[in-house]
Amino acid sequence: MMATFGNFLKIVFLSPSEPRLRAGWRLLLQTLLFLIAIVCAGVPFALLRESPSASGLMRLLSEVANLLAVTFSVLVARRYLDRRSFVSLGLRLDRQALLDILIGILITLVMMGLISLTMQALGWARVEGFAWQTERAGHSPLAGFRQVAGNTLLYFLVFVMVGWEEELLSRGYHLQTIASGTNLLWGTVISSVIFGVLHLGNPHATWAAVLGIFCAGLFLACGYLWSGQLWLPIGLHIGWNFFEGVVFGFPVSGLETYRLMQMAVSGPELWTGGAFGPEAGLIILPAMAVGTLLLYLYTRRRRKPTALVS
Repeated sequence: MMATFGNFLKIVFLSPSEPRLRAGWRLLLQTLLFLIAIVCAGVPFALLRESPSASGLMRLLSEVANLLAVTFSVLVARRYLDRRSFVSLGLRLDRQALLDILIGILITLVMMGLISLTMQALGWARVEGFAWQTERAGHSPLAGFRQVAGNTLLYFLVFVMVGWEEELLSRGYHLQTIASGTNLLWGTVISSVIFGVLHLGNPHATWAAVLGIFCAGLFLACGYLWSGQLWLPIGLHIGWNFFEGVVFGFPVSGLETYRLMQMAVSGPELWTGGAFGPEAGLIILPAMAVGTLLLYLYTRRRRKPTALVS
């Protein structure tokens, strides 16, 4: 009886070919680790909310807490549940890593620039002003410049952290763990579904927005699948948020950011995405098509890795 029960536990919890937990259990335990870590990491920053001097930095501090929680949970899960190295997720450090990040950022500059120009040409959006005009009022030109530069840098750092934590989780742990229990196709699709659903709690989120984020997840997954590393989708994620929000002045998945360009959107929500941002509108599809083509051209000569997940 004990032997039978032991075999049952192995079937439920362990992979048939190796002594580690099945993919579903590893995902569940990593999520529990993240929830514990976010509580622990968030407490010190929550205590700062009452400090007036820290109010302008709360978004940054919140992302620091998220970054610590995601990184800790994935690091521990990868080492002790997956029995694999953290680097094997696609985090090899070399010259190619920096190039991938920079190219990813540049590709999204093209994508978001295309969206902005198209919406303005169709009369769906108009520029109402610029940050330096507002910041200059009541201040010296130098003080206004410092304010603009400081806020821009602050949000760039925020989006660097967002790019790291969300790609480490979604295209890193989620995609690769699910794929190790099924295959790359299901790993890509299911992790993109999770990525979309996780944004359902954002302001102004609708199921159209979730569908758009799902498509964005597939696009970002191409960066991982075609390069074999996470650095390219990390660069894409950083650039997507930064150019969409800070540079071109659109909402970023329903969230307002510091905006260099004051953009007013008045076009049909089906196309523009409305208050959620372009991810919730059909306008994102041709932009992602262009981005996917650029990704393909950038990665086509790179030797395809024999196995992306294990």
